[in-house]
Order: sequence, then structure tokens, then C-alpha cells
Amino acid sequence: MSALPIFPGTVSESGQPATLGVMGGGQLGRMFVHAAQRLGYFTAVLDPDPHSPAGRVSHHHIQTGYRDAQGLAKLAALCDAVTTEFENVPAAALQTLAARRPVAPGAAAVAIAQDRIQEKSHFMASAGVAGVRCAPYAVIETQAQLQAVPADLLPGILKTARMGYDGKGQVRVRDAAELAAAWAELEQVHCVLEKMLPLQAECSVIVARGWTGDIVSFPPQLNRHVDGILAVTEVYEGNMPPALAERARVATELIANHIGYVGVLCVEFFVVDDGSEHGGLVVNEMAPRPHNSGHYTMDACDVSQFDLQVHAMAGLPLPRPRQHSPAIMLNLLGDSWLDAAGQPRTPDWQAVLALPGAHLHLYGKLHARPGRKMGHLTITGADVAGVKAVARQAAAILGLPGFEGAA
Repeated sequence: MSALPIFPGTVSESGQPATLGVMGGGQLGRMFVHAAQRLGYFTAVLDPDPHSPAGRVSHHHIQTGYRDAQGLAKLAALCDAVTTEFENVPAAALQTLAARRPVAPGAAAVAIAQDRIQEKSHFMASAGVAGVRCAPYAVIETQAQLQAVPADLLPGILKTARMGYDGKGQVRVRDAAELAAAWAELEQVHCVLEKMLPLQAECSVIVARGWTGDIVSFPPQLNRHVDGILAVTEVYEGNMPPALAERARVATELIANHIGYVGVLCVEFFVVDDGSEHGGLVVNEMAPRPHNSGHYTMDACDVSQFDLQVHAMAGLPLPRPRQHSPAIMLNLLGDSWLDAAGQPRTPDWQAVLALPGAHLHLYGKLHARPGRKMGHLTITGADVAGVKAVARQAAAILGLPGFEGAA
């Protein structure tokens, strides 16, 4: 295994320039590649898609499946350290790579994020120390467990234990009959049923943890989802009650520390109406990678989540991020590239880019379709009111789901 730290602009033990690798070639991989290259690293991407956004901008693109032994061997030979851009990369592949190179996050941490049942057990053992717990839930793996579901968990949300993201693999159920039908519809795979809670808001926290246990965090992000996909992220002083924001930060650090996590980690929370002044905090899920809700960091902070991903995996110091501007991030889905009749159109970039503080990021995807993440737009400015006003203008120009930022 390569020695850490891995300094940029140096020659590795293989005689090649210091190279960082990423499993997955989507937009998160692309932004990681850009961050690594700015520091002077060479990069390698393993992704089967010949047109993958990250593969098209990397020094090396290994076009194989994530379990392909030859592809994994080539990635290990090229790279001094490897990371991942999505949680569903096979944990076994990361374990194979870890036999030869530092891998961050490790296979064990990714495996937890891939299974909601394991994930909830981990949350209860870690975030629970800070009084932050999961929504009440039941594991459903057998017909007997289905029949034994307590009535007070309904209405609820039935979620597949594996392979669910952006609202996929989730079914809302009102009663026992709907629960049984939904489990059958999901082909009786392992699931968890979560009690539906009175939500006030959704938020997330991103931390970066190094090999020696050092950890830094970004401010908690206030998020809004539409049809299970992130639509808006707002990050500025006062976006959440300070005590609630601090509890979310502490819980996220506990979650990362409990499993010796290395890399960038995002943990999502629900703010629920529990009768208290500012509501209670419930941990929802974690993503072992940079996160959509952290994209604003590229424009509103002096160090981005992707910069910290590079630093963490390479064993470099982790600078404490500083947010220098209030920010609102608008997710750009393929719907904005289609008119009311579903015909292709070009969004009005002329009007969008004329807005003050508008930072457009497109991901290099060749084909737009409804629900597909094509890019994001971050609005920054000197004050929160101005940022909200510009965000409303941008949302109107692009036909985005209603941005109800307060005036």
C-alpha cells in the first residue's frame, strides 16, 4: 500500500505522476477530478460509460464494470489512492483495491450506507449519544415480520434496504393492507418501514475526516426536495436555529468517528414537530461521498467539499472551511431542457448569467431527460435578502419548482 501523505506534483513509487482515482464517472466524479487536477494530481476514473462526465475530463478513463478484475487491477496500478463518487459501487471492489492502495471511504463504511438496516443500527449506536435518533421503524425481511409490524408505525414509508436513492425504492403506505401490497410490489426484498413524522424541514451536514481522525465540517444546509430529489439548498447564518444546527453537526461527527470514517461524508436529517420550540432532530440517511446539498461550497466557501475529498484521501491537512457568502443552490434537472410539450429546448442562459452572483455549473451530460441531474446554479451575494431575490428570479427564468424564499 502506498505511503501517506501523497503530495501533488510528485512522482509516485511506480514512476508515474502522483495520481488519484475515483470509482464512478458521474458529476460528483467530474467535480472531484477538477479539484484534484487544480492541485496538480493526475486522475483516473473507472466507469463503464464511454461518455461519462468524469471520464471525459480525466487523464485516464478505464471503461470497465465496477467488478471487473482487470479494470480494478489497472486502477490500482495507476493510482496512489482511490475514492468513490456514489454509494452503490460494490463494497467488494473497494476491498479489492484496498489490498494495494489507500481507499477512502473504506469498504466497511460504504457497505453500511448501502444497507438501510445496517445504517439505522449504526445511527442508533453513534448519533444516539447526542440524543439524535432515527424515526421509529421496523425491519421487514420475512412474512412473519410483516405481520408483526406495530400498528403505531402506520402510516409510514416502506423503503428497500438496498439500492434506493432520490426517492426510488420508496412507497408511502397508510395501513396494513397497503403495506402488504407495497412489499409485494417491491418483490418482497428486504425493507424497512419508517413511521411518517410531522416534518418541519430537512437539513444535512457535510464533514471531512482524515486518516488520523482529524475532522472538519461545513455549516448545516437547509434543503427542500421535490418528488424525492433535492431542489433547493439554503446556507447562511440563521437558516436554522443555532442549537438545532449544532446538534446536527455533533451527531454527524459522532457518526463519522464511530466507524473510523475517512473522506467526505454527508448525513441527512429531518426536523420534526415534537412539541418543542424549534422541533426535534431525526437522522435519516448518510452518503459516503460529497453530496448534492454541498455543491454551493464551490462558490460560497474558501474550500469546497471536493477539495476536502482530495485532501482527506491523500492524507493532506484538512483546512477548516470558511463560508464567505450566503448561498442558495438550485438543482437543474433535465426538465428545464424540455418545453411543455416535452420537446428539447435550450434554457435561457443569457438571462440566467446576467443575474448578479449567479454561478452556473453544467455536468457535461449529452442527453437531458426529466429528473436527470444536469447541473446546478449557485447564487451568492452580500446579504441573504438579495440572494433570495436573485434565486427567485433564476427559478422563474428556468421554470424550476417554486422557490418560496422569504422576501
